[in-house]
Amino acid sequence: MIAPVLRGLIPALPTPFIPGSGQIDEAALAALAERVVARGASGVVACGSTGEAPALSAAEHGRALHVVAEAVGHRVPVIAGVGAPSTEAAAALAQSAALCGAAALLVSAPPYVRPGQEGLCAHIRAVAAAGRLPLVLYDVPSRAGVGFADDSIARLRDANLIQALKDATADLARPARLARLCGRDFTQLSGDDATAVAHLAMGGSGCVSVLGNLVPALCSALHSAWAAQDPDRVAELRDRLAPLAELLFRESSPVPLKAALGLLRLCDARPRLPLLPATATTRALLAEALAALLPEEEARATAALRPPPRHALPPRLLQ
Repeated sequence: MIAPVLRGLIPALPTPFIPGSGQIDEAALAALAERVVARGASGVVACGSTGEAPALSAAEHGRALHVVAEAVGHRVPVIAGVGAPSTEAAAALAQSAALCGAAALLVSAPPYVRPGQEGLCAHIRAVAAAGRLPLVLYDVPSRAGVGFADDSIARLRDANLIQALKDATADLARPARLARLCGRDFTQLSGDDATAVAHLAMGGSGCVSVLGNLVPALCSALHSAWAAQDPDRVAELRDRLAPLAELLFRESSPVPLKAALGLLRLCDARPRLPLLPATATTRALLAEALAALLPEEEARATAALRPPPRHALPPRLLQ
């Protein structure tokens, strides 16, 4: 079991639905996955909380993963969200994900149940055994109602049960603490666009991003600037992206994201109940924020797809 290298921009894909039928819009989902990869994403998450996984049936979960894996091919890893209120259900999703093309699993605490630390560790052990794929632990107390203690994460790491962490606690002192406990080679990913740069500065490797679905070329440029040790460019992009990132959590996620994707005509804006479409105020604010960023986003995307000039080709290709 070889863990994929996870760093930089990793968009958490939404799950688009067909108006009227409410079925998964497979064409739109494939296009969203292709778009972010073409614009610099180093991986994608499918069927996570941004993908409305709790509203998907087990069959839909598997189908969505298959569609994303087919669209992405082997260019970047597909990380499958595996969250369920029981260990048995999470283990079944993990087994299905392995068959549907996932390269890794994103596993959170069971929501609502609020097990203790020993129960959380037992849950992770069972899911890891069922899926037999590299596992990214997803610590999101705001959704699960319970969080993983640092010592629990270290124990899971020492047992080789987890290869990475997606941290949605917004505790910016944590990456340094976990590096001491788990080793500096332990991959730590931010789960929060608003503090992604600060997380990198504290030792993180990348961001599982909602914002990256909308402006992936700009988000990828931010991570490239960080890797190139260009702090001025990082700060410029961080500050330009901040207003849109903030708006994406003005209402329950992924409601604003779907509204923005609807404005971009990339998919239908409606989530599944109990979530409702974004308010008119949110849509208007999103439209304004997108208008400020789209010219550069499209320019960067076009430049990335443009073939290199003839003189830049390797000599052996020149005729």
